[in-house]
Amino acid sequence: MVDLLPAVTATWQRIEASAREHFRRAGINEIRTPLLEVTELFARGIGEATDVVGKEMYTFLDRGERSCTLRPEGTASVVRAAIQHGLLSQGPQRLWYGGPMFRYERPQAGRQRQFHQIGVELLGVADAESDAEAIAIAWDLLADLELGGLELELNSLGTLDDRARYRAELVAWLEAHREQLDADSQQRITTNPLRVLDSKHPDTQAVLAGAPSLHDALSPESHERFAQVRRGLEALAIPFRLNPRLVRGLDYYGHTAFEITSNQLGAQATVCGGGRYDGLVQQLGGPATPAVGWALGMERLVLLLSQAAAKGAELSQSAAPDLYVISRGEAGAQQALLLCRLARQAGLIAERDASGAAFAKQFKRADRSGAPWAAVLGEEEAAEGVAKLKDLRGEQAERRLPPGEVVALVKQSLAACGRQP
Repeated sequence: MVDLLPAVTATWQRIEASAREHFRRAGINEIRTPLLEVTELFARGIGEATDVVGKEMYTFLDRGERSCTLRPEGTASVVRAAIQHGLLSQGPQRLWYGGPMFRYERPQAGRQRQFHQIGVELLGVADAESDAEAIAIAWDLLADLELGGLELELNSLGTLDDRARYRAELVAWLEAHREQLDADSQQRITTNPLRVLDSKHPDTQAVLAGAPSLHDALSPESHERFAQVRRGLEALAIPFRLNPRLVRGLDYYGHTAFEITSNQLGAQATVCGGGRYDGLVQQLGGPATPAVGWALGMERLVLLLSQAAAKGAELSQSAAPDLYVISRGEAGAQQALLLCRLARQAGLIAERDASGAAFAKQFKRADRSGAPWAAVLGEEEAAEGVAKLKDLRGEQAERRLPPGEVVALVKQSLAACGRQP
């Protein structure tokens, strides 16, 4: 679990702001759920045989001897909230969430035990076009952030009946090749055999090249539905690659499954993943409700942005102040405080140097801040009720102006440069 320092939070805020704007345009409303839920929610929703429930959850007994878990993902909590508060009786729900999740797994680049997700859940929509729409929202958000090396991988997991037929065929094949599989995959043969297909072990992947395909087990109806999703993506000009081994890690998925990956993140290449989960709402005690959704990992997204030279450099920088205020002495400091407040009330970014150091040192910090203007307040200026305004990036002459006129001039100069505070 890591701290997010100021140099990084600027990037997070810009990603979050972009996501909010995309969701606003798509008519998707925010929902916020607790970090702590009853353990049964995730055991029932995610699946007891999954690695998340079996190995990775932070679970403990509270003082009432109730089993509680820090949420390892967001979908089950959103569905629980929709059921509990009767949202589904009001028609289809278009919801998004964001915040920290918790999994006890091996930390690596872009993956921590406390990690953050932004996710979308479209509840009450059954058509294949909704799958394409959900994917398009994620794709357009990532494209708007100017990410490179992205690829959409797509698969169909079919219906429960499709998967039951395939599971029986796959288990028989895996048992025949058990000794060639890695230890985790051997264990999954009895607990969650479809997850063997998602193994990252190179030897296991080589063996799986000869495994039966889920695609061959799909019913004609499932094939047609998947074809509709593909046609929808083609109509939107969103490129994709079929990946018959893509199964996702949670039991509630069925039909469409997808991941958006990057070739810049090494083995853990998934930036965004999701799919359709028509049975989850009913499984958690609600009415039969079709649904599709996805989540993107903030840590991986930030890491990817930082590796993109031009965009990463731009995103990682905090916004430069519009006005840097320098002062010496008590009266100067009080006037500096007043000037900063006036500037902020006018919509400007104003930074006050509170060091009381020599003017030369304060001017060096003003220059490093990237501010176009510096206001100087010493005892003399404070007594006269003015500030010396210096142009740090151009050649305008120094001026002595009252605080209100300082603010007006800085705003006017920004507007002339096409910047609006």
